[in-house]
Amino acid sequence: MTDQFSRTELLIGKEGIERLQDAKVAVFGVGGVGGYAVEALVRSGVGSFVLVDDDRICLTNLNRQIIATRKTIGKYKVDVMKERILDINPQAHVETHQCFFLPENAQDFDFSQYSYVIDAVDTVTAKLEIITRAQQEDVPVISCMGAGNKLDPTQFRVADIYETTICPLARVMRRECRRRGIEHLKVVFSTEKAIRPSEDADVSCRTHCVCPPGTARKCTERRDIPGSISFVPSAAGLILAGEVIRDLAGV
Repeated sequence: MTDQFSRTELLIGKEGIERLQDAKVAVFGVGGVGGYAVEALVRSGVGSFVLVDDDRICLTNLNRQIIATRKTIGKYKVDVMKERILDINPQAHVETHQCFFLPENAQDFDFSQYSYVIDAVDTVTAKLEIITRAQQEDVPVISCMGAGNKLDPTQFRVADIYETTICPLARVMRRECRRRGIEHLKVVFSTEKAIRPSEDADVSCRTHCVCPPGTARKCTERRDIPGSISFVPSAAGLILAGEVIRDLAGV
């Protein structure tokens, strides 16, 4: 009997589909990268999700985030992503955490319950805590390096963190992983040299922040506001999801 995953089953088999349906994937960060990763995961048959993000959808998210529309501006990303997941697969289970993951609240998350962890956040402190917690519980984790200020999605690669080049964030992560004794980490990174974003104050979130009222981390408080475009973070997110799906399904 055909169902919504029949075409996927033709590629990965019944056992592969069952593994995905039994899996629980935690996604930290559901923005430009993480949102597309979740989209691919639910459409592939992953049965259970943990979504972690403290942010609300902003006008400037419309250019690249799959959950961002005029109707969703001002809503929490985890709530909109949950609704989208259940629209695609009503049988999915979705747990949401409307918070910014940090060492201070890491104890609120039971990493031992996850089948796989996706790190799609943009701060080094949070990334290192996610990776450390996952590896302590022997849970596979994949981490996305920098996707901002880039225009060529064909330059993304999947590699161990110690095999990365070019990416400034990967350079910092290599150093910090070494300090913490993290021997291996699968990452998605770009070999494209970052473009220097325009400093035009007329279009800068630094001087014209449009974050919805109540946003915890407004653009005016951020150290760096990168440029971004529709087809680069989405490509990174889909690559992340592809690695997770193949690993979980055993193909």
